[in-house]
Amino acid sequence: MPLTAASEPTVVLLHALSLHATMWQAQERALRAAGHPVIALDQRGFGTAPLGTAPPCLDVVADDVARALDRLGSHRAVLVGSSMGGYAAMAFLRRFPDRVAGLALLSARATADSPGTAAERMRFAELVQDERSRQAVLERATPLLVGATTRQHRPHVLSRVLADARAADPAALAWAQRAIAARTDSTVLLRATRVPAVVIAGAEDELVTAQEAQAVADALPQSTLVTVPGAGHLAPLEAPEAVTGALLDLLGDIAAPRPVRAARRTETGAPSC
Repeated sequence: MPLTAASEPTVVLLHALSLHATMWQAQERALRAAGHPVIALDQRGFGTAPLGTAPPCLDVVADDVARALDRLGSHRAVLVGSSMGGYAAMAFLRRFPDRVAGLALLSARATADSPGTAAERMRFAELVQDERSRQAVLERATPLLVGATTRQHRPHVLSRVLADARAADPAALAWAQRAIAARTDSTVLLRATRVPAVVIAGAEDELVTAQEAQAVADALPQSTLVTVPGAGHLAPLEAPEAVTGALLDLLGDIAAPRPVRAARRTETGAPSC
């Protein structure tokens, strides 16, 4: 039966760069078993989603998410985004603030990239599309997506992540990196967001620091910071039960909201790129 605007919000799971919707299999299964409506989406160019011809911009991904919700007849969503998926979730929040009932951000910064980081992303986009450099770039960058404990004790997780990275469309990898590099600072946006939220950080994340995760949690007026021991940048794969537990807690908070720490002015939903 299609969901209606009055139904429970749909939990939307947004995957990390080089992966696809199946990274959320454990969480999707558990949340469905708990009675929550859930969709795990392939972002454009990954999994079964076509890349299309739009220029690189996270607002394009946000609009894709809105259309997916519309097809379900669901007006409001609980957005759960890992890394690239977190940046897509923030773009959706900026574009459609009235459609967000809750927010879970994993391994994503509130701030825009520094010029140096943005340049690194643009360089990655160039190299990954070059057959001569692609394999070396992926072999060097992909192990950083998981923590040291995972690399040592859960090599099957790293093997899975490497396989997904090798199988990903190079054009999609480049498009996504350029879109992420072009994103705007979301700190003010998060400060204005008065919905239950959780920030989930891997204690061994080598790409987003503990201080950056804390800054995201501090910006959200109604948030909890959950640090997952023994996990790196991809906690949903490295520590699936811990992430599932944090998401179930968030959904419980949405059913029984906590007081908001502060009220601030909401940003407009105008496109950023």
